[in-house]
Order: sequence, then C-alpha cells, then structure tokens
Amino acid sequence: MKSELAEMALDQKHTMPVDDDVPETVPVPHALVPHLDETAILLDIDGTLLDLMPTPREVWVPPGLSETLKQLVERTSGALALVSGRSLNDIDLIFAPDVYRAVAGHGAEMRLSADNEADDVHAPPLDKELKRRLAAIAKLSPGILLEDKGYSLALHYRLAPHAEKAIFEAVSLIRADLPNAPIEVLPGKFVCEIKHSGFTKATGVRELMQHEPFRGRRPLFIGDDVTDETVFAIMPDMNGLAFSVGRRAMGVNGHFDAPSDVRAFLARLLDPR
Repeated sequence: MKSELAEMALDQKHTMPVDDDVPETVPVPHALVPHLDETAILLDIDGTLLDLMPTPREVWVPPGLSETLKQLVERTSGALALVSGRSLNDIDLIFAPDVYRAVAGHGAEMRLSADNEADDVHAPPLDKELKRRLAAIAKLSPGILLEDKGYSLALHYRLAPHAEKAIFEAVSLIRADLPNAPIEVLPGKFVCEIKHSGFTKATGVRELMQHEPFRGRRPLFIGDDVTDETVFAIMPDMNGLAFSVGRRAMGVNGHFDAPSDVRAFLARLLDPR
C-alpha cells in the first residue's frame, strides 16, 4: 500500500501550481532590465541555464554561454550568482575554468566571492546510518543513480522513471522510522533529494542579497523546478522579478519555454541596441 507520505510527495511533484495570469511571452530585455548596474542576476542551473540530460554528469555548457556570463558579471559589477541544488564543487566542475558566486546545495553552501572556495556552510553532513539506508534505495532498479553531496543525498531516476513510486515509498518508510530526524524530502524532475531541513534556496538568496555587490540591487531570478518556488515566493519582498522555465509557475512575472530561450535572453541583455 502506498504510504501517505509518498502520496504527498508525488502530489507535490506532479501538481505544481500554474498561474493562468502569467504573460505568454517574456518582455523585451531592455524594458525589463534597463539598468544592469542596478540589477542582481540569479540563475538556477539544471533545466534553466543548461539543458537537462539523462544523468547529472552529462550536462554541458553550450558555446557562447561562458562569454555571456563573463560579460554579465562585468556589467553588473559582479552581481551575478548561480542558485543551485548542486554542490559548489560540482558547479565548478561544470563551468571550469570559470568560477562564479553561488548559492549551492539548496542553500547549504554559499560563495560570495569568485576568489573563494566557500564563505559559509549552513548544514552538517547527513547522519551516516541515514545515508546508508537512503543509498540502499538505489538498488530498487537499474538506472537509479545515487548522488551523495554530504549534506544531502539525491536519487536520480531519469533512466528508470518506472521506479518513481517505489523510491518515494521507500523514503517515506525511512522517514516514518525516524520521525524526529531534521530532514526534508525535495521532489524534482526525475529526482528525489533528501536534505537537512532549515535551509532552502530562498534562505540562501535572502542572505546573499545582504552582501555586496548584491545589496540594494533589484534581483532577477530564473528557475524551473519545485525547489525554485521558494525563491519565486520571496521576489516581491525584494521588488524582484521571477521567471519560470518550461512551465507557467505561480507568482512569476513570465516564463521561458526552454533553457535555450534563457541563454538567448541573457545574451540580448548585453546588446547595446
């Protein structure tokens, strides 16, 4: 029998709210962001800046994107940050040799300067026994990929979509055995991630915006997944702008159809015409 927790997790994943009032198209770049020197650009990575791939290790940076990001960093005086569920180390491997300011690990890590490895780590490592039990779920089916980030553990099943129900049920049983464990389950696009509770992308973005060169600027955030909705929700508090990718999410100012449209939009921000 499917557990109640598993049902709730799957419902959250498959019934992401859609806002019918979201504009069908994204406004003209310069009408949207007339002054880059007053803007903070905050970008999710997978499914937003980069195209999704069968496995997390297969993502790649398309030609021209590195140059676009470098110019945006210069035009914003450094107020560009990547906001991702990936670890800082993973982000650096993908974008090497370039290094960016970042909120990583769903807010678990933060880098305020491109010259530093990390400025702050908000979460302790997951309990070893908990990780062992969660890791065993990957044996449910070939194609389930395990990603250990230290402070979180992700089960990717893009290569085994039929295993989705079994994965969430297994996670729910473990949570039922450990009702007081400070953990949170994040359903995403063909991924189930288990992390420490108490930090999110939104908490990371709030802290980031208190530091230079982000302080006092108007944030523009672009994201695609359930975990990005926490950031969508806080943009009005900061007079910010939020855009979703691949769907018309609740509370955003507009949406893009695909990561390629996001990359084209960012490139157009640099066009002096």
